[in-house]
Amino acid sequence: MDWQSVFEENRACVIVPTYNNERTIAEVLRRIQAFTRHIIVVNDGSTPETLSAIRNLEEVPEIVDYTPNRGKGYALMRGFRRALELGYRYAVTIDSDGQHYPEDIPAIMSCHKAHPDALIVGARNLTADNMPAKNTFANKFSNFWFRLQTGIPLEDTQSGYRLYPLQRINLRWPITPRYEAELELLVFSAWRGVPVVSVPVRVYYPPEGERVSHFRPFWDFFRISVLNTVLTFGALSYYLPVRFLRWIKGKVGEANGKDV
Repeated sequence: MDWQSVFEENRACVIVPTYNNERTIAEVLRRIQAFTRHIIVVNDGSTPETLSAIRNLEEVPEIVDYTPNRGKGYALMRGFRRALELGYRYAVTIDSDGQHYPEDIPAIMSCHKAHPDALIVGARNLTADNMPAKNTFANKFSNFWFRLQTGIPLEDTQSGYRLYPLQRINLRWPITPRYEAELELLVFSAWRGVPVVSVPVRVYYPPEGERVSHFRPFWDFFRISVLNTVLTFGALSYYLPVRFLRWIKGKVGEANGKDV
């Protein structure tokens, strides 16, 4: 399969947010370039070494560069905005720390072909031996609240390996700037009627001493908990009543059709 052509035909790109991943970013980008040259790197206030690693590549991707560090949610929205400016309709998002396998891009794009209007989520194997216990707990916790807020069962709401239909993303959504933004993007998309579909992907977790993580267990989990409270209130006061009214309207329409 000529994946370069697939990306061009679908007007798709890959967005790579990065923050101080100077040891891994170049290799991740080289592996992505095996499938597409349509890449946008969002340099979220990183060290000069990170930017140098990107610019030293044989083929330098599009770079969105700013300071200071603003968080992953802000980086994603900046990436989406730039992708739309460049005329892209879809964007695959992949982390720059080496945990995601760029070689799973074909699985994401194949799923997109079967579900062209959907937000595709790369679902990791949460029972893998090297999956950190805190990640498994946080994901199950988030999966529960996502289903409560949207009625949609999803295997991995914390995965950042996704494909977004950019024209269904509202850049004016009140997206928070840090990790919890990815949950917001899922919930707001589902509320807007965007199908959410999972596809299995692999994940690599290096040994404890080699991991580079900017996740702050207490504060970020606290922020996610507050966000879930707000989203649940929104679901109960807005989304679920609207969904119920649409269901009633559909039933009335069916009944009227039968009467005719």
